[in-house]
Amino acid sequence: MKKFDRERVLLAVAGPVIALVAAILLTSVVLLASGKSPIEPYTLMLEQAGYSDVQVLIVNQASMYYIAALAVAIGFRMNLFNIGVDGQYRLAAMMTAVVGANIALPGFLQVPLLLLVGVLTGAFWAGIAGILKVTRGVSEVVATIMLNAIATSVIGYLTLDNIWGVQVGNNNTTGIMKDSGWVPGIDLGADVGEIYGLVFLAIALGIVYWVVLNRTRFGFDLRATGESETAAAASGVDAKKMVLTAMLISGGIAGLSGLPLLLGDAHTYSLSFPTGLGFTGITIALLGRNNPVGIAFAALLIAFLDKASPALDYATPVAYEKEIATIMQGLIVFAVVISYEAVRQWGLRRQQKRVGAELAAAAQNTKKEVAV
Repeated sequence: MKKFDRERVLLAVAGPVIALVAAILLTSVVLLASGKSPIEPYTLMLEQAGYSDVQVLIVNQASMYYIAALAVAIGFRMNLFNIGVDGQYRLAAMMTAVVGANIALPGFLQVPLLLLVGVLTGAFWAGIAGILKVTRGVSEVVATIMLNAIATSVIGYLTLDNIWGVQVGNNNTTGIMKDSGWVPGIDLGADVGEIYGLVFLAIALGIVYWVVLNRTRFGFDLRATGESETAAAASGVDAKKMVLTAMLISGGIAGLSGLPLLLGDAHTYSLSFPTGLGFTGITIALLGRNNPVGIAFAALLIAFLDKASPALDYATPVAYEKEIATIMQGLIVFAVVISYEAVRQWGLRRQQKRVGAELAAAAQNTKKEVAV
C-alpha cells in the first residue's frame, strides 16, 4: 500500500477509534466515581454477544439503525442536517401499517406497495422542510425539529378509534396487517429467533448509496453542492434543486427505517413502537463518517450496546444500571466530534508539511539546473 493510501486509511480510522476509546475511558471514570468496577460491565456485555439469540437481536436492531443512519448521511453529504428522521420514520411506519391493515393484495404486490408507502410518506414529510429551505430560507434543523413534534400529534390523531385506530387493551394500534404484507425472515429456531427479511434491504440500500454517491453524476453534483453551493452553481448545478432532492431522498430512506420491524415482527403500529431511531441514526452516521461500511460497523456497535446492556440489571453480586450503555452512546457523540476535528487538523498539518517539502525539493532541483 502506498504511503498516501496508508495516510488516508489512518485518517479515516483514527477518528472513530479515538472516539470509542475516549467514550470507554470516560464511562469507566463515571463507574469509578459511583464506586463500581470500571471493567466488569464491559465483560458482562461482551459475554452476551456470545449468545445466538442476542446476536439475532443485534442484527435486527442494526438493520433499522443502518437505514436511519443512511438517511442522515445523505443529508450530511449535502451539508444538510436532517434531524427529522425520527418523525419521518414513525409517520411512515404508521401509514404503512394502516395501508397494510386495510388493503389485501397478493404478496408480490402487497410488499412493494407497503415499501412504496413508506418511502413516499417519509419523502413527503422531509420534503416540507426542503421546500421551506429553498423557498423561504428556513433552516432544515428548525423545520425538521418542529415536524418531529407535528408528526407525533398527527400519529396520535390518525390512530384514534374513530379514524384508523384499533384499541387493544390500553394500547392504540392500527390493527394487524394482512398476511400478504408480512416479510418472512431467516428462522434460526425457537430458542434463537428470526432474522428480519428486510435486513437484506438494508444491505442493498448501503450498496446503492455507495454506487450513487461515488459512481454517478448525480452523486458528484450532490457532494459538490455540499462542499460549496457557489462552486456547484458555477459548474451548472442547480443548488436549490439539489437541496430539495437530497431532502426527499433522505426522507424516503428514513421512511424505510421501521419496516424491518413492522413487516418482519410487529405487523402493527402501536404506542409501543420504538422511538428515537432517527436520533440514534445521527450518532451512527457521525461515527461511521457517512461511509456505508463505517456506518454498518457503527450500527452493529450501537445495537450491541442496546441489546447487551439489559444483562447489567441482573449481574451478581453487584447489579449495574443498564443506562451505562446510554451514557456511553452519549459520550461517543461527544467524543466523535472532538476527535474528528483533531484528526482533521492533524491531517491538514501533515498535508502542509508534505506540500512544503515537495516545494522545497522542487526549488532545490531548479537551483541545481540553473547552476549547471
